Amino acid sequence: MRTDTSRGTFEDVIRVSNPQIAAIARSLRDLIAEVYPDVMEVPRPAEQHAGYGVGPKKGNEIFGYICPLKEYVRLGFYYGGALPDPKGLLEGTGKRLRHIKMYSLSDTARPEVRRLLKAAVRERKKAVCVD
Repeated sequence: MRTDTSRGTFEDVIRVSNPQIAAIARSLRDLIAEVYPDVMEVPRPAEQHAGYGVGPKKGNEIFGYICPLKEYVRLGFYYGGALPDPKGLLEGTGKRLRHIKMYSLSDTARPEVRRLLKAAVRERKKAVCVD
């Protein structure tokens, strides 16, 4: 994992989260790094999230984000509307943006979450022509 720390760190993003929410966020971060070891992490503490992509450009290279909230962690997909979701995990009605609400560590271990992350990486790599 490469991290752009120009705006802050992942720990800055989760600093005010309760321990359960922080653990879920860390688990998702680990999963993303496992699914795509070359991932570029862009923490944005002022915006309360960290983006993950095939490169650092927020507009088109970032495939997803982790956003810790009070009662759950949102795992978002910037181009989620284009992802296969046979289990119906993705929420949202916008043209592109979708997310999954993670309430527990066991939510992060669901095989469908891993499949969605892999699909999101493939989609972004293909869209921006990254090998």
